[in-house]
Amino acid sequence: MLNACYFALPLFLCLPAAEAATLNVTLDGAKAGGGPLTVLVFGGAEGFPREARASARHHLPAGQSTLALVGLKPGQYAVMAYHDEDGNGELNRFLGMIPQEGWGLSNNPAVSGKPAFKDAAITVPESGADVTIRLNY
Repeated sequence: MLNACYFALPLFLCLPAAEAATLNVTLDGAKAGGGPLTVLVFGGAEGFPREARASARHHLPAGQSTLALVGLKPGQYAVMAYHDEDGNGELNRFLGMIPQEGWGLSNNPAVSGKPAFKDAAITVPESGADVTIRLNY
């Protein structure tokens, strides 16, 4: 059994590293002051754009507008960002639908109604990608 371990270990070391990509996110147009900026990453259409369904959530302190998301599997993602101006931890919405704080999506699509994943989806190759999201107030 011990000999099998010595044989398997070198094979394991020869396996290629798992593919991992970096997505650099820049938020444009954030108002000065107020609460943190929140970046939500969605790895598919299911649950988009509901905050609770995001596959990753990152908070940027006020004044910081860039974030590097490291270790993503290459694929399609949609990124949503908002400025939590009152610091309550969520995007305030009028009638539960219309954002009352600054927000934006990857690809900066024109939105009237619930945004679709396909409109905000970006492809992140193994080499990584950059995306700039314009915040709308």
